[in-house]
Parts: sequence; C-alpha cells; structure tokens
Amino acid sequence: MRNERIGDYLVAQKYITPDQLDKVLAAQKEANGSKRFGDLVVELGFMSETNFAKALAGKLRVQYVDLDNIDINTEAVQKVPEALAKKHTVIAINIQGKRLTVATDDPINFIILEDIKVSTGMDTVPVLATKSAINKAIGKCYSMQNVDSVLENVQQFNDLGDMSQDEADSKDRVESAPIVKLATTIIENSFRADATDIHIEPFKTYTRIRIRVNGDLVELMNISSAVHSALTTRLKLISGMNIAEKRIPQDGRFTQVVDGTTLDVRVSSLPTVHGEKIVIRILSTGQIALRKITDLGMSDHNYELFESMIRCPHGVILVTGPTGSGKTTTLYAALGELAKPNVNVITVEDPVEKAIDGINQVQVNTKAGMTFAAALRSILRQDPDIVMIGEMRDTETADIGIRAAITGHLVLSTLHTNDAASTVVRLVDMGVAAYMVATSLIGVIAQRLVKVLCPKCKTPRMSTPEENKLMGISQSIQIYDPCGCPECNNTGYRGRTAIHEIIHCTSNVSTIIAKGGGKEEIEAAAKQNGTKLLRENASELVQVGETSIDELIKATYTV
Repeated sequence: MRNERIGDYLVAQKYITPDQLDKVLAAQKEANGSKRFGDLVVELGFMSETNFAKALAGKLRVQYVDLDNIDINTEAVQKVPEALAKKHTVIAINIQGKRLTVATDDPINFIILEDIKVSTGMDTVPVLATKSAINKAIGKCYSMQNVDSVLENVQQFNDLGDMSQDEADSKDRVESAPIVKLATTIIENSFRADATDIHIEPFKTYTRIRIRVNGDLVELMNISSAVHSALTTRLKLISGMNIAEKRIPQDGRFTQVVDGTTLDVRVSSLPTVHGEKIVIRILSTGQIALRKITDLGMSDHNYELFESMIRCPHGVILVTGPTGSGKTTTLYAALGELAKPNVNVITVEDPVEKAIDGINQVQVNTKAGMTFAAALRSILRQDPDIVMIGEMRDTETADIGIRAAITGHLVLSTLHTNDAASTVVRLVDMGVAAYMVATSLIGVIAQRLVKVLCPKCKTPRMSTPEENKLMGISQSIQIYDPCGCPECNNTGYRGRTAIHEIIHCTSNVSTIIAKGGGKEEIEAAAKQNGTKLLRENASELVQVGETSIDELIKATYTV
C-alpha cells in the first residue's frame, strides 16, 4: 500500500477517473518532469488544491492542517529563518520542548526536514498543508517583522543628510533598496489584509497610509513626510508615469507577484497641497478563479430569477449599483456561465479587469478614438452572440446596446443607479425610446455589498420597535451586533456578501415601461411578480444573524 503511486491511489479512492489520470500523466510527460503530479491535477481542474492535500495526507498517513483556521505560534515561526521558509515553502506552526511542527506541501522530502533540523537544532514533525496556504502564512507571519525593519532602514536612509530636491528624485537615489522595499511591503501587506485600495496621503509633518478593507478605510502605517517624495517617485516609476511631472493628475499600472498570486495594480496620482496623493487599486488577475453564479451570495429565490434571465437568447440584462458594489463580479460570473465553445462572446471594457479564457475582450482607449460607441459599432460586425458592455455611460452607448439586443444579441451591461426600478427610468431619460426599452429589456439586477458579522464574536440581543419597523416585521426577534476579536482584527466583521433586487421584465412590467410609467409603478408591478427589494433582502440577512442592523441602514436607507 505504501508503495502505491498517488495516481492509482486517487483512482482507487474515486477522487479522479482513470481517464483523468491518463491526462495528468500525459501532461507530466510533456512537462519533462518539471511539474509535480499534484500541481497538474489541480491545474487541470480535476481536484481542488485542498482536496488533493487531504487525499495525499490520507495516503501518507500525515496530519492535514488548514493554516487559515489555526493559531500559528509566533515563537515557532521565528525559529526558521524567512529565507529558508521561502526556499522550501514551509512554515513552523508549533513548538513543544525540542519538537518543532512544520507545515509543508511535500512531507516525504527528507532534504527539507534535514535542512530545518540543522538550522534550528530541533526535531521536526511534518504536517501537510496546501502550497498557497503556506505561502500566504509565510507572507503574514514574517511581514510584520519586515515592516519595522524596512521603516528603520528608510529612516536611516533619510538621515544620510538632506540632498537637493533634484538629487533626491534622481532615478539612482529612488532605486536604492529601502524605498523599493517599502513600496513592495506596503502592497504585500495590503493584499494579505484583503484590501482593495491603498491611499498614500501626504500632510504637513507626516504621510498617512490607509487601506480599504471590507469597504472601510483602516490605517496601515504613518511614515515621515521626508520619505514621501521618494516613495511616490518609486511608485510612479514602476507604473510608467512621468516622474518629472508633478502638477497634473496621472495614472498607470504594473503587476506584482505576492505569495504566488500575480496582482494587477492600478495607480493614480493627484497633486495636493503637501505633495502628490497616490491611490493604488489592487486587482487579482485571472489566476484567481472566476466566481460561479452560485457563489454570488444570492438567495434561492433571486438565484432562480437570475438563472431564468441568462437563459434568454437575446435582450438586455443590466446590473446596477454604486461603485464597488460587485457589479463586474456578477457580470463576469454570468459570462463564465454563458461562454460555451459554440458561442462568440465579445466584451468592451474600460479597463479589462480580469482576463477570461475563451472570451474576446476589448480595451477602451479614448485617446486613440476607441470609445465605447466606436468599439460597439465594429463589434456588431464581428458576428457576436453575446456582447458585454463595461458601462452604459452615454446616450450613444445605451442606444447601440439596446439596438443590438433588438437585432438578436444578448447584451450584458452595468449602470450607476440606486435601485432596479429607477434603472428603467434612467434609460428613458438618457434618450432611449420607451418602447425600445420595453421590448429589449430582460431584467435588471440591483446590488450592494454588506459586511458579514464575525461568527466568533457577534453578540445577540433583541431588536427594538424602530428596528422591527426597518426590517418590516411585527414582533421583536434575536439579532446580532458586531463585537470585535483577534479573528476579525477587532472590526466585528469578516468579509462581505451581496444583497440583490431583481426585476424580471414580464409582460405587465413591459407594458408599464412602454406607457412611460414611473419608478413606483414599475416597482409595484415587479413586487406582484415576486421581486424582493434590497431592504427585504438585507432584512433577511439580519434576521438569520449574517449581518447587523447598522449594515442594513448603511446599504438601504432612503429618506
């Protein structure tokens, strides 16, 4: 049994089929042994990384650990030098007397264990974890030690004597290690904290660095204002901006690999009174798998409505909501479902946020005259079945999109409106004829993101009469408030989920639109068809203890 090959073991345990095993072995042969069996099984999509690790642990009779959900002993981490941990993809997680428990993705590699034994002078006990989880843990556990040393170096580097401004901004000065390290560390730590944006804000005596986590800005660190100029120059340099120009806003982008994930980083600079404010947006590229439509957090009722909408062969489906409400994620999930080998899918985006296999994606370039409208016109001559428009920004784009739907294409797009019913009114206001909207619109999905309460520390209480009124219920029920614990960085929340309001354009809704009906009429007709409004959706989440009443008010409060 011990000598049975892992592939045969997986087939025997019914994790993969013999046919899939042959494909993996063929791919391994092609790679001339440069890729491990486990990496290929995951790469080809036959098993998830976690499932493979669990199966391997079962075969090798080694304990499997989920690094995301265990407390890692910092004393144990410090026993293994960072360079060694990164070289072998290992992390020490516990220490008992002279025994060191080490998480690795290759527990039968004795060279690794010997290396650690020699370095630490302790007996090593291997446990199995996934490669990505180990990389993430290495990043998190060693990063805080790094920040202090990097800031110290930057400080020393600054105390070398004040140079003239021109000298300070010269390329060589900026390329010197401490500043490069600081820029890299800021992005790495922000990504590990699941941040979406980084704000580098100069003030008179210091520069504040904040990151946006779960929609809220949290302070990451403060650095001395003397470092600010060199840091902005470094960021402008790698993102392809003009470092000599400090008087006008600029934008650029670059990629950076953090813990094995390639990040697409967008940078925007804005001149302020005390220097340039830099905002960095972090987007993980296509290496992070696309969400499926079942992972969007829709209620069963909304999921059925959404499913029936994307089955329609032609028409317009609109996703609406404010900036950062997950509209693009929903669109990409729908595209992932629709992009079959027998259809031609083309998207026009500004910018293209995720590269998807099997889909033709077009980047808008206004300077070169490649606007949404111009791109759309030529796309319609490219024999598309499904067209995705990043955003209907003006009358021309909306008009072409609606016409494309009437001529037999399925069009997906986004709009910035507050709810589903006002989207229809907005389209008519933009100058699209009401009868065209009525005949082409399949449905509208309005969405918002609300924060999810931390399951470890949320505290129960009974709801007040005012809160019952907000939730639309008659008697008090048990609801939960955020509290704050080390698990959730004392915020009380962990992650976010979406709330949706879906209007399906059935015949009675279409009739109201064609007559030029207002928002209230459309909403009333949609409610009869079973549409649940954003507030009802949020209220359900509060009642089951997923989110708090504060989030309900924040996401859906109207005067």
